[in-house]
Amino acid sequence: MRAHSSLRIQLTIAIVALLLFVPGLGAVHLFDWDEINFAEIAREMLATNDWLQPRIDYVPFYEKPPLFIWMQAASMSVFGVGEFAARLPNAICGIVTLLVLFRIGERLRGRTFGALWALAYVGSILPNLYFRSGIIDPWFNLFIFLGLNSLIRAAQEDHPPATGHGTRHALLSGLFFGLAVLTKGPVGILVPGLVAAVMWMRSGFRSLIRVRSLLMIAAALLITVSTWFVVDLIRNGPGFMVAFFWRQVAMLTTEDAGHGGFFGYHFVVLLIGCFPASLFAAQELWKPMRTTEPLHPVQRGEHRRWMVILFWVVLVLFSVVKTKIVHYSSLCYFPLTYLAALRLTRVWKENTGFGRVRYLIGPVGMVFVIAAIALPIVGTHIDMIKPLFAKDPFALANLEANVHWSGWEASAGILLLAVFGIGHFLYERARFRISLVTVFAGTALFVTLALYFFINRIEAYSQGAAITFFEERQGEKCYVITKDYKSYAHLFYARTPPVTDERAHDEEWLLHGDIDRPVYVVCKVTGTAEVAKIPGLTELYRRNGFVFFRREP
Repeated sequence: MRAHSSLRIQLTIAIVALLLFVPGLGAVHLFDWDEINFAEIAREMLATNDWLQPRIDYVPFYEKPPLFIWMQAASMSVFGVGEFAARLPNAICGIVTLLVLFRIGERLRGRTFGALWALAYVGSILPNLYFRSGIIDPWFNLFIFLGLNSLIRAAQEDHPPATGHGTRHALLSGLFFGLAVLTKGPVGILVPGLVAAVMWMRSGFRSLIRVRSLLMIAAALLITVSTWFVVDLIRNGPGFMVAFFWRQVAMLTTEDAGHGGFFGYHFVVLLIGCFPASLFAAQELWKPMRTTEPLHPVQRGEHRRWMVILFWVVLVLFSVVKTKIVHYSSLCYFPLTYLAALRLTRVWKENTGFGRVRYLIGPVGMVFVIAAIALPIVGTHIDMIKPLFAKDPFALANLEANVHWSGWEASAGILLLAVFGIGHFLYERARFRISLVTVFAGTALFVTLALYFFINRIEAYSQGAAITFFEERQGEKCYVITKDYKSYAHLFYARTPPVTDERAHDEEWLLHGDIDRPVYVVCKVTGTAEVAKIPGLTELYRRNGFVFFRREP
């Protein structure tokens, strides 16, 4: 890998990321809740021409600050309101992230390490998948990681031998932490603060960074955050910011409906979802690799220690938090793939085997192989799994969707099986480097192929009927609401215009009042009995678990 220039490697990474993440972004509808939630806020920013306060259904939305929404709104301004524009910011984030990993890795341990770190990230299931989504976390995680990287460098500069760049790194650290706060709220300070606190305790309560540098970080953070907070306070008063603060507190201390889970939830998510990097990372955590590389001791030891602490702080924090959602632990992807890259670098430079990981890649990988091959078989024989959902009328009705399965969908699983077979063949012939690349690059291709074959079909089962109904309401002068289940899909896909009558937010008026236009009510089959009791509602039809009603003015 030394034969390739740094610029050439970065260009290759950017082109590969572009080809992986951008094609197909608009091929499938956005998913409730998160994807549609953020995209709808961006759409309403454009509809109201008010970019300061996030809104959903044209009322204030206190859960998230606006930076990522601004990215989506800017994208929609260029490409139009739709799935492609909503997901494009994260595809760009994917390209930037892989380049960042290479550049930081190259500075720490050389080009080989940087390239393998990027490969470990893009060649693992969930890290790859998230750059094709419309959720906040990819940019949020990148900002926190960049902030921590600058903090580490500022701490290094505050101890000899220093090069005089501590001020710049301190300012950059505050800037990135501020951007993280503007992306997802106070947790952008909480996580790095906890990491620094644990590192401080781990270091025997010795000073990690000079007070001057700490003050500069705080100043840069406050200035960055003030670009939104202060402007909104001056323009609209404290009401939004106060409500925003208490909503953040509530999200950390209470469980969102439908998003609970057991304490070890994120352990399982990372082990399975970050395959195959998770296996190498676990090996490195269990038995740290000794290095003889001629690096400065601070760079060699301290950076790894920071990454390990980051991993455990995020994992434990979101295991304790009552709300359990897959992407809550996604910041772990950075330290996890860093630890994996340490092992991969040893394989590459010493041309040695994978150790005990070689016996786990096949069994864990077969989970994905079996799932990818079995899914189209089940899809063409859907009746055989219906008894499993006998106690869930909504899921059972979902399975009635008219989804075509050709059988070719199994090629995603067959590809991954071939990847493992080729990887094993190469490994047995001591071609460890090519085996390593085969496994990770093949996994990245598997994610791409699996999304191509499966995501539209999954969407058709889960929400397709409702989305189609909402799209048919575009341009119609009407009200559209959901009853007895939470959704943002009716707002985004019906392209709900700005509210001119405040009664439009009053469900009682919509269902029983003297309305001025038709009201469409959508519920799940599980809530039909209650909704059908409402006088004046006429059932239009039922499809795939959803029931559609209309109330005439």
